Amino acid sequence: AKQFTGLSDCQARSVNKLDYHFNAALSAVNVAKVEQGVGQQPFSMATIKTLYHNRLLLDRFFSILPKGTKLEKNDPRVRQLYHFGCIAA
Repeated sequence: AKQFTGLSDCQARSVNKLDYHFNAALSAVNVAKVEQGVGQQPFSMATIKTLYHNRLLLDRFFSILPKGTKLEKNDPRVRQLYHFGCIAA
């Protein structure tokens, strides 16, 4: 949680604000674990971050391609690009 959800980046001084920040950061980790699937593979927040970065980048590429270009997002090669750079477990 410290590396990827900003657990140690809060500058608030109020106890209520600090509690909210800690709960939000730890909840982000829990949501990522649930989305990855419990028990399927070891959890890595770096993998989740890389996966979302790759999806954002590829979706941006798809959006600027010319209209006549035929590419399917369900293609196994595209899925392989989504997972490029993720930690293999």
